[in-house]
Amino acid sequence: MSGPVLSPDAIAALVDAAKEGRLPEDSAGGERVRQRRMRTVDFARPTKFTSDQERRLKRALDVFCRTASTRLSAELRMPLELEVINVSQLTWGNAHAQVPSGSVSALIDVSEPGTRMLLSAELTLVMTAVDLLLGGNGEPGPLADRRLSDIDWALSRHFMDRLLTQLSIVWSDVTDVELTLGHLDMHMETGQAAPVSEPTLAMTMEARMGGRSATLALLLPFTAIAAVAHRFSSRDDEVLGTAQAEAINAAVGQVEVSVRAEVAAVELPIEQVLALKPGDVLRLDARAADGVTLYADDVPVQKATAGRSGGRRAVQVTQALEGAA
Repeated sequence: MSGPVLSPDAIAALVDAAKEGRLPEDSAGGERVRQRRMRTVDFARPTKFTSDQERRLKRALDVFCRTASTRLSAELRMPLELEVINVSQLTWGNAHAQVPSGSVSALIDVSEPGTRMLLSAELTLVMTAVDLLLGGNGEPGPLADRRLSDIDWALSRHFMDRLLTQLSIVWSDVTDVELTLGHLDMHMETGQAAPVSEPTLAMTMEARMGGRSATLALLLPFTAIAAVAHRFSSRDDEVLGTAQAEAINAAVGQVEVSVRAEVAAVELPIEQVLALKPGDVLRLDARAADGVTLYADDVPVQKATAGRSGGRRAVQVTQALEGAA
């Protein structure tokens, strides 16, 4: 065997380096090359949802929190505040496992494309709402060993349905897709709406009512928005459809604005204005050939020539000003 012989200490050092992934590689010329770097990949954190989609979904959920808070506060006769506190991408299995145990979970059927999501609420929040719906003071008592009766389930479904009604309004505004309440249960094992590896957006909300705090969670698998994912893209905000643009133009077109024709303008001290008398000539810093300018409120929009129409003063538009809408 040719080549240098390594000492026992050098061999031990190489073995230790190999165990730690730091074994150097030699180039063909015998020179050491840069070591390869290993990157840790967390498959529990998918990136299927783009940042635009995540941002727009959170914005939609913020609207839901405001509208649902108002609606349910009136129905329960107690102030209820909902707020989005966390949005993260996980696999369905990991997102499902993070839902607090004992939560009341509702499967939500998406009419198009026939997929489902999951909305869950902690039992303390649901039972407080049930107590208020029954005319109580919002003190449901101990819940650890409580077994829900048929009345509890009926009122729990009523409460979850009210939440879903507000969510469906926001959802249909963006996607034109309706949401309906499906199966309601406390056994999380039965709340499977997607494969365990499906990328899922887990959106957690805090509910504050009667001095207590509880959480709600909306688990949104990507399959539930795959058919309408383009609706949650920022590019969709920039390009309006023909029908939507016509509707906006029709609505704006009925707004009345004040239009005036201005020959020119000049600033004078108040003493000169008060000293003006019939026959005085006021010099304007504008050329006579420039005509007059039409203003919509305070915005100049057109150049025009002064004239009359019958016995009334009028102007004839001659040129649109650059940059005028």
